[in-house]
Amino acid sequence: MSAPVLIAGGGIGGLAAALACTRAGWPVQLFEQAGEFAEVGAGIQLGPNVTRRLHRWGLQAALAAVAAFPLALRVRSAGNGRLLAMLPLGPSIEQRYGAPYATVHRADLHALLLQAVRNTPGAALHLNAVIQRYQDAAAGVRLYLGPGAPNTTVEGAGLVGADGLWSGVRTQLLGDGPPRLVGHLAYRALLPQQDLPAHLRSADVTLWLGPGLHAVQYPVRAGSAMNLVVIVPGRHHPELAGWNQPADAADLGAHLQAGCAALKDLTAAVAQWRMWVLCDRPPVQGAHEMARERVALLGDAAHPMRPYLAQGAGMAIEDAAQLEQCLVQSTPDIAAAFSRYAQQRWQRNARVQAQASRNSTIFHAQGPLRLARDLGLRLLGSRLLDQPWLYAHS
Repeated sequence: MSAPVLIAGGGIGGLAAALACTRAGWPVQLFEQAGEFAEVGAGIQLGPNVTRRLHRWGLQAALAAVAAFPLALRVRSAGNGRLLAMLPLGPSIEQRYGAPYATVHRADLHALLLQAVRNTPGAALHLNAVIQRYQDAAAGVRLYLGPGAPNTTVEGAGLVGADGLWSGVRTQLLGDGPPRLVGHLAYRALLPQQDLPAHLRSADVTLWLGPGLHAVQYPVRAGSAMNLVVIVPGRHHPELAGWNQPADAADLGAHLQAGCAALKDLTAAVAQWRMWVLCDRPPVQGAHEMARERVALLGDAAHPMRPYLAQGAGMAIEDAAQLEQCLVQSTPDIAAAFSRYAQQRWQRNARVQAQASRNSTIFHAQGPLRLARDLGLRLLGSRLLDQPWLYAHS
């Protein structure tokens, strides 16, 4: 095959797509609008459904070198610190699902995918490449690139839009408007564990549930750092939506006045908060929202979701793994491969989007719903926290 698959976006989804396409025997041209390949300082949880695919791609050792592998997920009351439920992770979850539960710094996952793509023949990566639009060509797709790109136009067999929440490829393909504001703000920080008092350090995932808010902490960078995220109600203009807005700790402190001492101590240890304005889209309604002819969407461009199931990056990697299979099965007909990919992915993604949205209500429950939630967690524990439908998916 001489015509490449064109990929818009050089984030985790775009790099995973590039790796998948080259593994399926297709050359790749990837276009990233930024001047360098980089990711922000946030953490990611990777369930067995995700690490299983990374292992299949030969990235087990690379992941093990940078990730942490928590021994448990603990759910606590943000108000009094009481343990509500616990799910064993570590060897227990690996034995159940055949792959580990990992937590990793977003930049570290991005870097190992980037290195894997660079080590793969047939992949060409372009920076400062702004895609203005695409057009159907005689036997594929033509990209029109903006100022600073090496060429004005590029042609390929097909186009994968992996250009994130504000996807330009999606805008042209579906024309369904911008993503919606969720009404929540995520305050995030990365803390060196060695700088924390011993009682605040953690090798586990801890989820704190409070009325109208929740927080999550877990180790990254092989356990040397802790990722901390606190999500509270709040609205900002859509132009502010993004990963890396500076944040005022006083605004967050007002939400934590009723929090327990441990949570207050943990948040007080943060020197600098960054803010993430949460956006999503409704669950995918059909395969037509993920692919049409020779153009496909992947990751946040296809199904941006709330972070309350910790599967945003995971679904992008699942998408890429499925794309690889479909390209192998349908070569050389890329339109058929994209159609098969969309048919096999849209319902899975829609279910994850819907569950993540439901979790936002459960996590922030107040009044009788909160009491019922806490009682259910105490009585059923790991049976509520385990997710076989999610983690066993192959």
